[in-house]
Amino acid sequence: MKKSLLVLFFISMFTTQINSQEKGIGIGIIIGEPTGISAKYWLDNNAALDFGLAYSLFHTKSSFSLHTDYVIHNYSIIKSEFKIPVYYGIGGRIRSYSEKIYLGARGVAGVLYIDKNLPIDAFIEIAPVFNLLPETSLHLDLSIGVRYYLR
Repeated sequence: MKKSLLVLFFISMFTTQINSQEKGIGIGIIIGEPTGISAKYWLDNNAALDFGLAYSLFHTKSSFSLHTDYVIHNYSIIKSEFKIPVYYGIGGRIRSYSEKIYLGARGVAGVLYIDKNLPIDAFIEIAPVFNLLPETSLHLDLSIGVRYYLR
């Protein structure tokens, strides 16, 4: 059964209409601060909603976080034969430490590699977070990731 599902997955991956990832939904992983699951939903060729559900591995107080960003992609900054847009945007983050829940505003900037032949992308991003509640503080998220696009 497992082998059948794996074969079907790879067949669907390579028989799917393959084009650039400026549409659809991508699901993957993020590694860094925080580490977890990443998703992206393209609104049009330049704008997308970015999501993350992750766990902080590097702080003395481990925590879960959920973030959502609205991002704009600029394809003209990096000149290359590959699709490598720079993206930037704003969003919000909820982070849960053992006794407190923090709500913060998040700015994000990153670089995205869009594969021309496979339904995947890879990214690196930095996101300063200004925690607003229950107290103010500044935090920095830095991560790399990869996503597979569903068709």
